[in-house]
Amino acid sequence: MTQPTDRNRLDSAASPYLTQHADNPVNWQPWDDTALEAARDLDRPIFLSIGYSSCHWCHVMAEESFEDPAIAEQLNRDFVPIKVDREERPDLDSIYMTVCSQVTQGGCGWPLSVWLTPDLRPFYVGTYFPPTEKHGRPAFGDLLDSIADAWESDRDELEERGEAWLEAASEELESVPAPAEEDSQTDFLAAAGESIVETADRTHGGFGARQKFPHVDRLLVLAHLARRKESGEYEAVLEESLAAMETGGIRDFLGGGFHRYCVDRDWTVPHFEKMLYDNAEIPRAFLAGYQITGRDSFGSVAAQTFDFVDRELTHPEGGFYSTLDARSKPVEAGPDSEQAVEGAFYTWTPSSVRDAMEAGDTDSSDFDPEFLTRLFCEHFGVTESGNFEGETVLTRSRPVAALAEDFDRSSQAIQSALSTAIERATAARSTRPRPPRDEKILADWNGLMIRSLARGAAVLEEPRYAEMARDALDFVREHHWDGAQLAHRYKDGDRQGTGYLADYAFLARGAITLYEVTGDLEPLSFALDLAQAIKERFWDSETSTLFFTGEEASDLPLRPARVQEQSTPSSTGVTVEVLAALHHFDPAAGFQPMAEEIISTDRDRLESRPERAGTLAMAASVLEQGHLEVTIAAESIPSAWKTLLAERYEPDRLLSRRPPDETTLAEWIDTLDLESVPPIWAGRAARDGPTAFVCRRSCSPPITETSELRSWLQEFASE
Repeated sequence: MTQPTDRNRLDSAASPYLTQHADNPVNWQPWDDTALEAARDLDRPIFLSIGYSSCHWCHVMAEESFEDPAIAEQLNRDFVPIKVDREERPDLDSIYMTVCSQVTQGGCGWPLSVWLTPDLRPFYVGTYFPPTEKHGRPAFGDLLDSIADAWESDRDELEERGEAWLEAASEELESVPAPAEEDSQTDFLAAAGESIVETADRTHGGFGARQKFPHVDRLLVLAHLARRKESGEYEAVLEESLAAMETGGIRDFLGGGFHRYCVDRDWTVPHFEKMLYDNAEIPRAFLAGYQITGRDSFGSVAAQTFDFVDRELTHPEGGFYSTLDARSKPVEAGPDSEQAVEGAFYTWTPSSVRDAMEAGDTDSSDFDPEFLTRLFCEHFGVTESGNFEGETVLTRSRPVAALAEDFDRSSQAIQSALSTAIERATAARSTRPRPPRDEKILADWNGLMIRSLARGAAVLEEPRYAEMARDALDFVREHHWDGAQLAHRYKDGDRQGTGYLADYAFLARGAITLYEVTGDLEPLSFALDLAQAIKERFWDSETSTLFFTGEEASDLPLRPARVQEQSTPSSTGVTVEVLAALHHFDPAAGFQPMAEEIISTDRDRLESRPERAGTLAMAASVLEQGHLEVTIAAESIPSAWKTLLAERYEPDRLLSRRPPDETTLAEWIDTLDLESVPPIWAGRAARDGPTAFVCRRSCSPPITETSELRSWLQEFASE
């Protein structure tokens, strides 16, 4: 009898990561009822391989092992091999990554390799395994033989282990602490900040002494605390970390945007994939740094990142694609070559720099190609020996002022020459084979990007970013939303699955920010719909638990809740932000009590490791202190007010836009289907032109002058 496991079933998958493995000799299965039933019928363990399309080590393990016929024979004979795209199934990734973290005490990543019993209990876990024993890691083929033998001879022990590991993961992901009978007055944000500062690398910037990740949640916690001005150390660590990222190899100096992380302490060599979520979240930290420190370059970095997303990750109709691969064909590869090299698109040698400078030379050029070559190499640290496999990842190695002294020219002349050199290098790089792009469009990551762009539009006073955000939100509403629920993924006309909590929360948060910036009613209406859906789909009022998946998710060994930060913000923390904000617009919906219950339920987790739940700690702080409400009744905000609002970093500010007259407001209330005019709008009509009202526990009188608005913002912000 033919089994579904007799062939590779990934050929019809929409995920680029899965289709990359459709030609493997391994009989890969998608995670579906057919594959899981086959594992039970065959009574075989599952080999679960989780990764994503732009993952470097996923590519390496595929080439070394999954394309090897001998390895394929082992996997096909002794296991049911299943491939999962972590970006499409963050629920599965969260469960088994938690197991990995608990078992290995860290050191987890992708590819994530997990062996499961047919009833989905994990009994062996790891990441990348080489084809031969190396660096303490067993050879993959030997490991497969060992696990297959153990399944035959020691199955009871493996099943007991799987039960224990799954129970431990459930304790972290699914268990519900009892809500606190009496809420303590712990300042979770300050506690998180103290722990974050303790882990800061004060020499190289960032956190820890090994690999460097952006850790945007930590940077934003520091920004919140720097705004309080409780200690100059918070601002110092924030500025040091942003400066390191601004000048390090994690940043793409020519094309804009950021790579995923750096493999070293001093931010030199990255893993080269570019993820949408990083290029959404990192600009938020730079915008906060720009407002707090006044460093113009931080604002420029954010703008360049937005421009990169616009140019390279935007669907023609407005949504945002997921990733750019770490690998691409080297320049010297022929058109039929399938060779792919990590970083090939991004690295340089003195010779390739010289070629670029000469190729861009014209008779009218003010600069000699040899001078531009020397200048570019000095500024970006390009050397013959390189810093990555004989080539150089660009870093800002020598500042303009030092180069002006070296070359005995003015700083203005050096900056002009550098601009020319960068332009030529960018043009030359554009002729290289480009990294592949994963063109699936994820609702949650698009929500993060919408929020960041809307924030950038306000802080940088650049309306184009708000237009990008609006187009993306329109795209998601058309292709992901059916009027009642979201699909997590859309690609080429195909909608996949019901959405996760992160999809609803991140999109709602982005929609709220877009409403604040534009004054358009549609984003606010959509946010209210999404919040109501969160309450209905993910909230268990009996246990006061906010789950990551809906009740319909039947193919999971447990139903996870997600409080802590991962590669994206805590969906629980963002949900609290959303509920607290939307309570001002629909007080009857029960959003505020739900937010307070979430904080109460997760208080123990916040108290024990607040730095691992930065988003929730920030949301709890806003919930406790209350929003700085700024209601503006006007057709449009005066430009002087926009500039004033852009100057100060106020993470707890809620900018409420409303029509200047009561008649149009009544139409808004009907459109939103509200029971009555909410307090944030009630009695706040315009008085002879644009009028502002600033409130926190008490309210200002109607404000019509910029100087008055500044004074009241300062007064209430200091509370």
